Amino acid sequence: MSTEMQGGIRISIDRGGTFTDCIGSIPVPVSEEYPTGRKEIVIKLLSVDPQNYPDAPREGIRRILEIASGKPFSRNEPVDTSLIESIRMGTTVATNALLERKGEKCALLITKGFKDLLLIGNQSRPKIFDLAIHKPDVLYQRVIEIDERISLIGDGLNLPSELTNNISKDIFQGISGEYIKILKKPDLNKVKEDLQSLYNDGFRSIAICLIHSYTYPEHEQLLEKVALSIGFTHVSLSSSIMPMIKMVPRGTSSTADAYLTPCIHKYINGFISGFDENLKNKVKLEFMQSDGGLVPVNKFSGFKAILSGPAAGVVGYALTSYNKKENIPVIGFDMGGTNVSRYNGHYEHVFETTTAGVTIQAPQLDINTVAAGGGSCLFFRNGMFVVGPESAGAHPGPTCYRKNGPLTVTDANLILGRLIPDYFPKIFGINEDQPLDLEVTTQKFQELAKEINIFMHNNNNKQMSIDEIAYG
Repeated sequence: MSTEMQGGIRISIDRGGTFTDCIGSIPVPVSEEYPTGRKEIVIKLLSVDPQNYPDAPREGIRRILEIASGKPFSRNEPVDTSLIESIRMGTTVATNALLERKGEKCALLITKGFKDLLLIGNQSRPKIFDLAIHKPDVLYQRVIEIDERISLIGDGLNLPSELTNNISKDIFQGISGEYIKILKKPDLNKVKEDLQSLYNDGFRSIAICLIHSYTYPEHEQLLEKVALSIGFTHVSLSSSIMPMIKMVPRGTSSTADAYLTPCIHKYINGFISGFDENLKNKVKLEFMQSDGGLVPVNKFSGFKAILSGPAAGVVGYALTSYNKKENIPVIGFDMGGTNVSRYNGHYEHVFETTTAGVTIQAPQLDINTVAAGGGSCLFFRNGMFVVGPESAGAHPGPTCYRKNGPLTVTDANLILGRLIPDYFPKIFGINEDQPLDLEVTTQKFQELAKEINIFMHNNNNKQMSIDEIAYG
């Protein structure tokens, strides 16, 4: 049997909201124990732990390299990537930015007369008998109307007979094959003035959505050049992001990209900054997209990253759990968010989804999400048990994470015995080696029980144990 080792270390990472999981595939001599010539190292750590490290995926990679090489890698120096062949990552950075509305401040440039188009939306009523109708959210903070207009000629595909032999310089055949006429070109001096005003007010990201740009993108491209010359760091063109005929989904997708992509780039730049120069030049760095495909780091954009983490889980269980011969569909369950999906031999995609009130037109795996996070905080208010919407996140996290966090759903599950500390990763405390803290969690539940039972006594109701409170 060959003892030759193949390739370098391959690292796969799932950066979730609370925990980051890293798997390192290490090349070893082929043997009976390792017939594939590789062994796996698994690292689990908190996604946010500023007391111990600035970036969880980078810290996971550092620990994998230490175990694989048997040598120390300092946390205070750029990580040496000479042993690494590839890094693949699924991340919830874009998801969390959208859910928590912590994306980039952005503006929308749209054809004059359509200022409120995205605010109006498509007027759909998903719950037709709901008395409390909520309009879809918009992600931009300001709208600039661009005085430009192009129009389709005739039925678009065939020129009217009177124009067949008399095509003017303002008539073009677009990308889609349709004929268009330029009725008004944008005044670039006015555009520059408006964009400079945006820039002076602190905007650095813009989305551009002009009518019929799906077939004639030149006007959007002209505006992009002006914006970049002024200093805008990110410009999302609807004609590039989603070149489709419908203007509303084209506009919402481009604004989502302008809102989320700068956050993605900030995160990626922060991640890359902790490594040596070889990461950019020699290591294959890829990110998972919402459609289940991997993309090079320089092609990773915000509006295609909303389901980045969950999509990787779907691909993983599809490859490992589904049996082609039996042909029995598999249900995927990802406890956290919580995400549920199905695989029956092919990936099920949807092309329009609404996430956190924002409708986006992009291919995504069909994943249904239920808000059931373990970080949701527990309260007793006005005689009622309340869960969330506030979240403890990864930092400080639940009480049992030993960082003085509030009581959460995770703590309730610990009290009820659903979480067993011996089986849970021992990654808490100052030295990141302590188990979940049952003692402090019990103490906090006892304090909450006092408050609840005073209320119960005053209202002639029976006293409640901490088990009953945690279960409630």
